[in-house]
Amino acid sequence: MRLAAQLIDLHKHYHLGEHVVRALRGVSIDFPEGDYVAIMGQSGSGKSTLLNLLGALDRPTSGRYILGGDDVGILSDDRLSEIRNRKIGFIFQSYNLIPQYTVLENIQVPMHYRANHRRITAEDTNRCIDLAARVGLADRLDHRPFQLSGGQQQRVAIARALVNDPEIILADEPTGNLDSATEKEIMEILGGLNAEGRTIIMVTHETSVARRARRQIVMKDGRIEREGLLITANEK
Repeated sequence: MRLAAQLIDLHKHYHLGEHVVRALRGVSIDFPEGDYVAIMGQSGSGKSTLLNLLGALDRPTSGRYILGGDDVGILSDDRLSEIRNRKIGFIFQSYNLIPQYTVLENIQVPMHYRANHRRITAEDTNRCIDLAARVGLADRLDHRPFQLSGGQQQRVAIARALVNDPEIILADEPTGNLDSATEKEIMEILGGLNAEGRTIIMVTHETSVARRARRQIVMKDGRIEREGLLITANEK
């Protein structure tokens, strides 16, 4: 079994004046390639900190994070940025689109940060157009975020996350701002990506969303409290 990511006794502390916040307290977990995981937990449980570390947006205080065979802790900032841009796609609750950019331009954004710094080619543009079509936005390429619904903006974010063909997709509350019908559409897209073999790790507080994953991780006080399928009161 090949691992997309592995956490070994991961700790993350933040210093707020004289106070130390222990956001993660010895988290160890494997994410096999093709995994589909929902991370849940109350506010302050450490789930967002965990996702930031998985995305190599922050470094652990101690412990090891192995990303596709690379030990994140010993990488230079430049090398870490290169690997992050190549291996990880990000989807955020607030979409994080650039308001003055069109749909097509927003999808192209990760291409500007590639290690070789090459210009965006006609082939690159065609890939972005194909991704826009895949998420149902073929007729919205010239629209800007304010001209799109929340669901359409999230579709742009999904296409942007895929543009560099990442191995792992990290989703932070990907349906948090959406109605139930649009939530279903977005989760069907993510499910399809996982069926193709992509590893998906998402943070969510919605049980209905978590059930779409193959497994769930529940966090509490910076630790993994339990793993497995969730059972609601109505299902007992």
